[in-house]
Amino acid sequence: MDNFRYAMFCLLVLMCFGDKLDQKQIEEIERVERSAILNAVKFNILNFMPRLTKIVFRKRWSQFLQLLKDRQEVLIPLIRARKKASEERQSKLNDKKDDYVLSYVDTLFDLQLPDEKRNLTEKEMVSLCNEFLNAGTNTTSTALEWIMANMVKHSHIQEKLFREIKGVVREGQEEVKEEDLQKLPYLKAIILEGLRRHPPAHFVLPHAVTEDVVLDKYLVPKNANINFMVADMGWDPEVWEDPMAFKPERFMGSDNSSGEVFDITGSKEIKMMPFGVGRRICPGYGLAMLHLEYFVANLIWKFEWKAMDGDDVDLSEKLQFTMVMKNPLQALISPRFK
Repeated sequence: MDNFRYAMFCLLVLMCFGDKLDQKQIEEIERVERSAILNAVKFNILNFMPRLTKIVFRKRWSQFLQLLKDRQEVLIPLIRARKKASEERQSKLNDKKDDYVLSYVDTLFDLQLPDEKRNLTEKEMVSLCNEFLNAGTNTTSTALEWIMANMVKHSHIQEKLFREIKGVVREGQEEVKEEDLQKLPYLKAIILEGLRRHPPAHFVLPHAVTEDVVLDKYLVPKNANINFMVADMGWDPEVWEDPMAFKPERFMGSDNSSGEVFDITGSKEIKMMPFGVGRRICPGYGLAMLHLEYFVANLIWKFEWKAMDGDDVDLSEKLQFTMVMKNPLQALISPRFK
């Protein structure tokens, strides 16, 4: 899991800041971001009556403010360096050798708050970068671990996926490329089944209704906090046959009566919603699907995955910001090509 998380984090750092940072820089960013994640639950109470909690939980407030300061000290220099690089590029637009790649931070420099008619402050950019890095790292790496755990547990599924990739990727090709992913329907089915059976979050973020509404004879009062039981929806036996089994084929044409690609956005019907649905769906769901497909395809293409010492894979869960494996995956991996 540590390797999955670090790989995903390095990728998102590159996408966020647009530069290949050295290992020490990445470890510093990871340290402050990981600390924020692990302490999120502890700091939640500070949202409740801040004037009171600043007195009652003075030490906790101090820890929270120190965490914010640490994050700003790490991220602001990177934001400033990227802004300088962006300005220098603007002055050399005629340079034909320009290999500049637009990053997430680049999109924040010209962003304007319409009501206040101003640009973002550095501290606001830090908050958005923090959201970008944390939201994309922990959920996706958790989903990746669950999927790979099932690849180890169900060797026939792993072998079927390898055969599918072998039918698309040229012999001797080192990497499954992004354009290859569109030709791998069984891979997509495996990702969907992983998200159905093991959604990284068992609930979505809380929502509220703007007026009283009656839903299936139940009154949901205005401003009431509501949530959705994401995991239970994906395990509903009235919707899914043998819901606790890992069966990617249910998303293939043979089991899928419509024969169409499953609609993860829920625009037609909602059978599962690992990213939420509707206008409030996770804006990064497309990126998460791409990352999962790319990582799983290449991990299976390059390596054969087996259980340690023939032990069965334990699929017990525990909550750690996301719903992770209680006993993290350990596997024996062997290169397929030497």
